[in-house]
Amino acid sequence: MSKSFEELLVDRKYIDRLQEKGVDQPTPIQLEAIPAIAEGKDTIVQSQTGTGKTLAYLLPALQRIDAQQKKVQVLVLVPTRELGMQIIQETERLIEGGPIRAQALIGGAAITRQLDKLKLHPHIVVGTPGRIIELVKLKKLSLHHIEMVIVDEVDQVFELGSLNEVETLLKGMLKSRQVVFVSATIPAKIAEAARIWMNEPVVIRINPEQLTAETLEHFYFVSDERDKIDTLRKLVRLINPTSAIVFINATADISEVVGKLQYVGLSVEALYGEAGKQERAKVMADFREGKFQLLLATDIAARGLDIEGVTHVFHLDPALNAEHYLHRVGRTGRMGRKGTAISIITRKELFILDKFERALGITIAPKAMYDGRVVDPADDRSASARRDRKAAASRPAGGDVQASARGRADAGAARVSAVSGAPAARSASAEAAGEAVRGSAAVAKPAAVAGAAASAAAAGAGGAGGASAGKREAGKKPGQSKAARERERKNKGAPKWLKAKREQE
Repeated sequence: MSKSFEELLVDRKYIDRLQEKGVDQPTPIQLEAIPAIAEGKDTIVQSQTGTGKTLAYLLPALQRIDAQQKKVQVLVLVPTRELGMQIIQETERLIEGGPIRAQALIGGAAITRQLDKLKLHPHIVVGTPGRIIELVKLKKLSLHHIEMVIVDEVDQVFELGSLNEVETLLKGMLKSRQVVFVSATIPAKIAEAARIWMNEPVVIRINPEQLTAETLEHFYFVSDERDKIDTLRKLVRLINPTSAIVFINATADISEVVGKLQYVGLSVEALYGEAGKQERAKVMADFREGKFQLLLATDIAARGLDIEGVTHVFHLDPALNAEHYLHRVGRTGRMGRKGTAISIITRKELFILDKFERALGITIAPKAMYDGRVVDPADDRSASARRDRKAAASRPAGGDVQASARGRADAGAARVSAVSGAPAARSASAEAAGEAVRGSAAVAKPAAVAGAAASAAAAGAGGAGGASAGKREAGKKPGQSKAARERERKNKGAPKWLKAKREQE
């Protein structure tokens, strides 16, 4: 039987706050991590996104604070402003009405206001490494009383070039401080840093082989590059998600893409690193309140975000690697809820999804849109083939060769796509369809050439005399008298008045 928060020795006031939010039972990662961190052990916490890692370190960290000491005792380092503000909001909900104070020290915000708030002597600080170091150098923030440092989304913090900054901060702290690394993935760089800066760390992994939530479904739709935005528009109109995040790779493209999406009538706003603090804060607040349907974002901007109600994640650009895909799809399907991840890709990008499947142990299933429904590609192609066959039956005989070519192409594509759930079959599907068309063209071409050759042979047979005889034979009609044929010969090419006169005679 699962333990309760009481059995984990969580303070009653925090349990009451959690119950107000509807959180009654700890998640598996919380069950494992809370006792280890509460004992003061250096800890590496790895679990898939959306499993409650923030509370797993916040609850024991808050209980470790001595509110009587007006010093910073807990430091939480984050890669982005959005994640930092999210953690601050979670912290403030837990400590509301109590003596513990929390403060955000995020880069990009006005440093003068942060300096003023530091005079209130916060006990827990959440910040980005660059801004924390800046304040330390100004001697406005002391590291000497910090007892616990937590690096959330540690892989992203190091990836953004903050490894040296984190190490600088760790050097300035007491050797007795506790270090906690938290992330959904623990690459080699993190393991190396842990070996240097941690003392016999406890490594907690919950289902490490299950990197994405079991409640997530993964699909992809194939589109030409120029049609991706229109494909997204159709999918949004068809699925009508309550709240969804659309990911692209290049920040430089984000204003152009959001303009195009708004032009086609979608309810969308953008979140990206270069935007000002107030603008980003307003976008996030409006999205959480449901004032628009789609949030267009880059990987860095949306890293670690926990936004309630996000049902879908769309990849307008494929993720840069499997790790980025993992963190993208983690914005939905959180805490046991259902979620859907949809990639809109070109045929040339299919191999990228194959890599993600192998790396993450997931299946990304092909889908298509047909007749106002989302269907399997095999069903879609079969329906298309049936339509072509019906159309071919109503065409004149001259269209038989082309109809046959299309029918064979559709049949070949349908056979291949019946197994298109397997990664290797995706490229085979396109090749099979192409071979069918090329094969049909090869059959049609000799037939057309042979027909033309036969006509030429008939026309040239017997020289000029043969041609003349052929014309006479071709001119004969069954039951036509010699006089009638002669009259018809004379009338050929004659003006209308002369034809009429001869007919009267």
